[in-house]
Amino acid sequence: MDPVNLLVAINLFVSISANYSGAKKGLKTSITKVVDRPVTFLQKLPPNFSALILVLIIAGVFKVASLSGNKELETLRYVGLCIFIIFSWLQVLAYKNLGTNYAPDIVVLKDHKLVTSGVYKFVRHPQYVGQILSDLGAGLALLNYIVVPLVLLVELPLFIMRAKNEERLLEKHFKEDFLKYKKRSGFIIPFIG
Repeated sequence: MDPVNLLVAINLFVSISANYSGAKKGLKTSITKVVDRPVTFLQKLPPNFSALILVLIIAGVFKVASLSGNKELETLRYVGLCIFIIFSWLQVLAYKNLGTNYAPDIVVLKDHKLVTSGVYKFVRHPQYVGQILSDLGAGLALLNYIVVPLVLLVELPLFIMRAKNEERLLEKHFKEDFLKYKKRSGFIIPFIG
């Protein structure tokens, strides 16, 4: 296996392992302590689509649907690998910052607190930024010609719609606190919108 593919595989395994406990806790929490959960296709479609991309990335590690052997694109592969590693760990950090407020769905939980510290101080949706850019980085590192267009054309718009839906829910429940937070943080890019 080539070194970039091996590093993608190792980082994928380690970052998924780091997120496992949070995801397990989030599933239990979302079932037992939900105060408000909007009915929308954005509850399940974006995460399920990300799972499909994960499967395609794993296949890409084994050179399925990749432009392997293209030496002119080696620099792009290393840039993609760096993006993948940085943003997969940003996503882990975002989940850790949410703590007991994490849930896999768009929900407000009992005793839900508005998280405005850690990476959330700068960006309101770092977990989505991490997901999109880590998937894009992995696609570039693997030169996967299926993952890259799917991330840009489908996953990115789905997560932007999901983030906007989540913001409406947070504004409904946290009112002025959320509006103040919104003014001093970025939507998905620090300090922008």
